[in-house]
Amino acid sequence: MLILAGVFLGIYSLALTLANAARLRSWQVEYRWYHWLGFLIWVAWVWLAHRELCRRLPERDPFLLPAATLLAGWGLLTVWRLTTGLGLRQSVWLLVIGLVYLLLMRTDNSQAGGKLLAYLRRYKYVWLTSGLILTAATLILGTNPMGSGPRLWLGCCGFYFQPSEPLKLLLIVYLAAYLADRQVGSSSPRQLLPLLAPTLIMTGLALLLLVVQRDLGTAAIFIVLYAVIVFAGTGDHRVLIFGFLVLILAAVVGYGLFDVVEQRIDAWINPWLDPSGHSYQIVQSLLAVANGGLLGRGPGMGSPSLVPISQSDFIFSAISEESGLLGALAMLAILALLVNRGARIAMRTNDPFRRLLTIGLVVHLVGQSILIIGGNLRLFPLTGVTLPFVSYGGSSLLVSFFELLCLLFLSAQPEGVFLTQPDKLKAQTRVNLLLSGGLLLGLVAAAFTAGWWGLVRGPDLLTRTDNPRRTIDDRFVLRGSILDQHDRPLALSAGQPGDITRHYPYPALGPLIGYTDPVYGQAGLEASLDPYLRGLRGYPVLTSWWEHVLYGSPPPGLNVRLSLDLDLQTMADRLLRGDPGAAVLINAQTGEILAMSSSPSFDANELESTWQSLVNDPYAPLFDRAAMGLYPPGSLLGIFLLADRQQFASTPFAISDVKHCALTPMNTSWGALLAAGCREPLMKLVQSSSAPELINLLDELGFYNAPAFPVETLSSTRPDQISGITAYITGTVDLETGAVLNVSPLQMAIAAATLSNGGLRPAPRLVVSVNTPQAGWVMLPVDPQPDQVFTSLAANNLTKALAGGDQSIWQVMAAGDKGVGYSWEASQGYAWYVGGTLPEWQGVPLAIAVILEENDPVRVQEMGQSLLQAAMHQ
Repeated sequence: MLILAGVFLGIYSLALTLANAARLRSWQVEYRWYHWLGFLIWVAWVWLAHRELCRRLPERDPFLLPAATLLAGWGLLTVWRLTTGLGLRQSVWLLVIGLVYLLLMRTDNSQAGGKLLAYLRRYKYVWLTSGLILTAATLILGTNPMGSGPRLWLGCCGFYFQPSEPLKLLLIVYLAAYLADRQVGSSSPRQLLPLLAPTLIMTGLALLLLVVQRDLGTAAIFIVLYAVIVFAGTGDHRVLIFGFLVLILAAVVGYGLFDVVEQRIDAWINPWLDPSGHSYQIVQSLLAVANGGLLGRGPGMGSPSLVPISQSDFIFSAISEESGLLGALAMLAILALLVNRGARIAMRTNDPFRRLLTIGLVVHLVGQSILIIGGNLRLFPLTGVTLPFVSYGGSSLLVSFFELLCLLFLSAQPEGVFLTQPDKLKAQTRVNLLLSGGLLLGLVAAAFTAGWWGLVRGPDLLTRTDNPRRTIDDRFVLRGSILDQHDRPLALSAGQPGDITRHYPYPALGPLIGYTDPVYGQAGLEASLDPYLRGLRGYPVLTSWWEHVLYGSPPPGLNVRLSLDLDLQTMADRLLRGDPGAAVLINAQTGEILAMSSSPSFDANELESTWQSLVNDPYAPLFDRAAMGLYPPGSLLGIFLLADRQQFASTPFAISDVKHCALTPMNTSWGALLAAGCREPLMKLVQSSSAPELINLLDELGFYNAPAFPVETLSSTRPDQISGITAYITGTVDLETGAVLNVSPLQMAIAAATLSNGGLRPAPRLVVSVNTPQAGWVMLPVDPQPDQVFTSLAANNLTKALAGGDQSIWQVMAAGDKGVGYSWEASQGYAWYVGGTLPEWQGVPLAIAVILEENDPVRVQEMGQSLLQAAMHQ
């Protein structure tokens, strides 16, 4: 087993050395070598300890040393991987511990360490009192190696010792010796309390010191140790219940008295409320576990240093990120092995001191491990204690190995001390099984929780914008490019692994393309297409798995082609001239978006320097008006009502006031009046419609459904009923129901495409294809399928009526002074232009919607006509 542990740690060391080469995908890198010093010290320590134990304790339990040293070596290499300086200090501590081991084993010549155990038992008050004095000394002479925080250490000149660590061991020794000497059995509280009074006083003093020090995690462990050892000595289940209640009471009181307890419990209950503040540690810990997945990123390939204090309190999450769920389960299995061996040692002895000491040591080593691992996994609140054998810290490492030496001595039982009395054997077996079962249950719970965060919730967690690991991966793995329909780049990555950066050659598309940024997260197409652009989707499963094994990251991202035409897009942005508004040009037959402009825009290349001004800008350049801006449709709805009621088109219409028109109509026909944005024909059509008929028509046009689109879209909510149809249809709030109708430019363009496409409403399409490594450019499916809204005859007749004197396009205007929508408080009204090609057009059928947050119908008409004509003649 020691050889297997050595082989594992040797391979782990080799992987750490090669990590930079794998991450940068080049042999011309700087290799890590320093951690080999720690590995060699570990090998020398284990070899000497094993040789000495074989000579002096041949009957020891053979599993204890391999299990503990594997944990220690694993933790040592992880500390080296995180911080070279701390790795060197931990190696020095391991060397010192080896010398102490040799000294103790050579000076104690009695069988099975009897002299050492006898000294511990005989001078129990001296040991515990000395520990309390040292711990109390930190109140005056205490310091903190990190420069701030609780002063729990004694020392100077770079060497520090934490007295509360050996205090746990001394409490275990004291309680085991006291209960063994008194042979306290289960009795009534009136009889039991006087017998336990000295233990309550000594333990209370220790707890008082720890509370004053604000070392509340250690205080919680003291409560658990006291309850467990007293229960093991008395067999009284009430002690466990009482200890559990005291622990709950302490948590409640601590929540009210100590800010740190309040913050940790709040972070445990809901860490997502403040992920960048008080919950930062636990959120980043969970992200590290999620990032590890099943197999882990590989030694040296993850980003465990993103978790604060990862070398100590959060070393389990660091190991989980780089060793995966399999590594976490392996570590939990080693702890389960310690539980099994400890229970076996306790059941084989008739000496009450040895039995209680064994139980106390195992509960401390494994119970504290469960507590801190559970804190890393949000199974329990954070306690701030170390992971025995694994975490950085000389005090913790020294105490853990001293407890291991005691267990080795206890396992090498002298002849004639095995338990033979059936009644006592049955009672002790029941106690041992209950305690070991509780520890194993805690390890199982930790295993399932690790699987929950690593596999079940992991994929969702990794997409969080506050996950910096995504940004780090982008620096090492080339992200896919976003291209227009002619393969001109709209977003691309460049540079060498380790220094790859993202560029946006056409910044005006910022609201649509979005950004992927280490500080501000992701938005737009960069967010929705992230699985393809990051290489998480589109590759064969075997390829993705192999890249993960070799490099701890996905393969290079895939390029994605959009339906946008950069020439038309440039023209649309130029026509808007930075004024608030939007324009959407669509292929009416296929639903492909040819141009989609939102103005004003922003430059994603300059986010760091412009973010605050962008956020504070009253015109909201970060907002995608084309997909999310909701505007009153005004008189535009008249064309759709007229298409649905063809009998009106052939009847004469007498207009009474052209002031309610956006432009002067060419004549008084229905088509000419609606094309000019006149409201009187709209009101006539509305009066002829019932509320259910109107709602159904608007629903069929897609005005109540956010379009299925690769960026976020918005829509109005479908009302159950409308009391004031006239107010509702003109974009005014229905006073009785509170309903209001607003539509986005994207929705309006799709509805306009219905008329240019013979009454068939197309599904919008922006992302056309992805360049896969096996099949090349692969077309992406369209969802949903087109929907027939009007008959082909009705749609064609309407577009001809809207054409007027120009027989190449149909068009309609709408304008108003105010509306209920985004940024309308500071607006100067609105003006719509909606148009498209006629049925006789032999080219690609087109439709367009342009909105300007200004009551300027002449300008918006010029913009729409220019863009539509340019697309037709392209």
